[in-house]
Amino acid sequence: MELKPQDLLVLLKVVAHPPQRWTYAALGAALGMSASETHACVKRALAAGLAVSQGRDGWQPVRPALLEFMLHGARYVWPAISGPVKRGVPTAFGAQPLASALNAAPGEAPVWAHAGGSAKGPTLSPLYRSAPEAALADPALHRLLALLDALRMGRARERALAAELLTKALGDEGHEPQ
Repeated sequence: MELKPQDLLVLLKVVAHPPQRWTYAALGAALGMSASETHACVKRALAAGLAVSQGRDGWQPVRPALLEFMLHGARYVWPAISGPVKRGVPTAFGAQPLASALNAAPGEAPVWAHAGGSAKGPTLSPLYRSAPEAALADPALHRLLALLDALRMGRARERALAAELLTKALGDEGHEPQ
């Protein structure tokens, strides 16, 4: 089974809200997917070793495997594609937590094109089509997706800082990502 970008979106949503248990319907609704699509995401994540079944208690992401994949594989499997300047949702070094650590000139930071966005900048293809809407509704997920985008498209300094912050976020199971 081949991983799809929405699989990573599902995993990151669950990581952003431990130890909450999600139904496929609730997870799908939060991410702009159907329950069956969410179930398929989980099946692929289980097959890839990015999640583990917990029997009747459902499933959980395997944080070390997820981190390793995000740090070393995601940018090659789902490279970021830049586009023209538009209004959108800040991502990568334009969003927190990187925005406060890295100074970007106005209009330089990337955005996911979205009518409800608060910034203008070069567009970046989101990991999955519903990611901008899901990120607007969930700041913790937005932070993880922005860090992933910094890994997917950033320069060495941005990638190094994103890797450090993701390592902290995914290594601490008891707390919401900062």
